[in-house]
Amino acid sequence: MGPSAGHNWARGYKTYRDGAVVGFVPALDRREVRQISPRFLSQDDRVRIADLRHEGTTVREIAATLGRAPSTISRELTRNAAPQGGYRPFEAQHLSARRRGRDHVRRVDSNARLWGVINEKLQARWSPQQISRHLEETFPDDAAMRLSHQSIYQAVYRPGSTLMRPSTLAPHSPSPLRTGHDHRKAQQRTNRRRPRFEQPMLTIHHRPFDPSDRSQAGHWEGDLIIGKDQGSAIGTLVERQTRSTLLLHLPARDSEALHDALATTLTGLPLGLVRSISWDQGSEMARHLKITKTLGAPVFFCDSHSPWQRGTNENTNGLLRAYFPKGTDLSVHSIEHLRAVQDELNYRPRAMLEGRSPTQLLTALIASGNPSVLRR
Repeated sequence: MGPSAGHNWARGYKTYRDGAVVGFVPALDRREVRQISPRFLSQDDRVRIADLRHEGTTVREIAATLGRAPSTISRELTRNAAPQGGYRPFEAQHLSARRRGRDHVRRVDSNARLWGVINEKLQARWSPQQISRHLEETFPDDAAMRLSHQSIYQAVYRPGSTLMRPSTLAPHSPSPLRTGHDHRKAQQRTNRRRPRFEQPMLTIHHRPFDPSDRSQAGHWEGDLIIGKDQGSAIGTLVERQTRSTLLLHLPARDSEALHDALATTLTGLPLGLVRSISWDQGSEMARHLKITKTLGAPVFFCDSHSPWQRGTNENTNGLLRAYFPKGTDLSVHSIEHLRAVQDELNYRPRAMLEGRSPTQLLTALIASGNPSVLRR
């Protein structure tokens, strides 16, 4: 089910004819679609009851067919009969669902003193957690004057709530909550989120080494630095052990251009120096399976909004902004200019490398043919 269909079912939608509104389809009643215990009659049971009743089957025979008590069937036919007579299964299901709802009077609505304290603290921009603790400390022996923070949130977010009004000193915000929210934000569990790409993807948690382990060369971290109006980009790669930087000239900001740039740049390195690539979940990496096949190295994706999982690359991107400021057009930089910036960074000595430059380490690594000589 698509997001728009779910939105329509949850909130209702207008119907149009020739560009004009001709009707409104109300939202689905959550009580009608909520899963209920099998000991209650379902909509399928009611359809079966209507069919058997239409065939002239007796109440006891219907009960035997459905495995229910005769009194259950008799009560169903009486209680949920249509106003105009007869038994209509879908209308009966609707009537049954409506009766399942309970009128619940909240404590904050029935206790004016409690409402006053909560309203006063909300106007002072206290959070529901702070209010709940205040009630416990102020009224330790009065259970009627205590309320959990979740109940306070529900009282504030309820449609038409008298607590939902701006505070005196912050009239610009419609909500008394410091977040400014006037409704509860839907929370989605991480394990239920859709994957970023249709093709199977490896996450950084599949990477066969700890983030702090830099003992093996050939593992790269990458990303894009973006230009003005999201219209241009430069690819950046940093080797985790030597901190060597490679810049990718991208004629377009798409997955095909990134694949070609990675293939051109990395295929010239010794095989042992291209073991893996860690990248964020940007759409430019949509062809990650093709990249893996071309380079013979897997692509590992960081978690969403987790730039620290490729911290070496993030730090390098910060250095690169001195050459490629934010808000500028990055497409004006030639391949030669990118290579000059890349060389300037790689020849710069680093304290973390004991005063050596990335170029020195990478050159020694290639000459030795043994990554263990640079184990740190």
